[in-house]
Amino acid sequence: MNLCISENAEIMGACAANTGTQAIRDAIAERGEANIILATGASQFSMLAHLVEEPGIDWSRVTAFHLDEYVGIPSTHPASFRKYLKERFVDRVPGLRQFNFVNGDAVPLEAEIQRLNAAIRGRLIDVAFIGIGENGHLAFNDPPADFETEEPYIVVELDAKCRLQQVSEGWFARLADIPKQAISMSIKQILKSRMIVCTVPDARKQDAVYMALNAPVSPEAPCTILRGHPNCMLFLDYPAAGRILVRG
Repeated sequence: MNLCISENAEIMGACAANTGTQAIRDAIAERGEANIILATGASQFSMLAHLVEEPGIDWSRVTAFHLDEYVGIPSTHPASFRKYLKERFVDRVPGLRQFNFVNGDAVPLEAEIQRLNAAIRGRLIDVAFIGIGENGHLAFNDPPADFETEEPYIVVELDAKCRLQQVSEGWFARLADIPKQAISMSIKQILKSRMIVCTVPDARKQDAVYMALNAPVSPEAPCTILRGHPNCMLFLDYPAAGRILVRG
């Protein structure tokens, strides 16, 4: 895992977006198309703001996949990740070839899982833009995460620490309002990406960053699995790197 530590979240997001978009440009030059994965949450604000402004990308050749979504909430809900990505990405890159949203309120849910799995299975993913949760999760794969499933998308249970993070970030007013399940891209599917751009700002994430770099690789610490990826870039700001920086 390669580290890039920036003075603040704004610079961090710009660096992460620039790195990822170069992978997109390279894929289009190589194959005539690119496939990407996009995450949500406060950690992705700066990166996405810069991503949509990056020059020289033919978005008509780019297909995007949604990382995760709560079960049971509509796309109009303030905390919906579909709403988040539509406003911060899809509406700002006219001409995008396709965005594969996760419809967490689909009925029956199993049919939605099958649709998503069919859409992504066999696709070469050029870059996954992701973050790390306060509990060390990747996507909504809370500990203990399933490191073994080959299914691209799965239904997962959200643990208390993950749900409390959503309250602290202002997405929900109280814990009782947060769904207890989500549809999430699986760990193995994320790891199939040719490049992983992992953007992690804020002092709230410093324990998770320390975990990612130092804890034993285990389902109890999902982010540790990134250390085995051959092309993972971890972008931090100074507060997030608080536990790993050596100050003279």
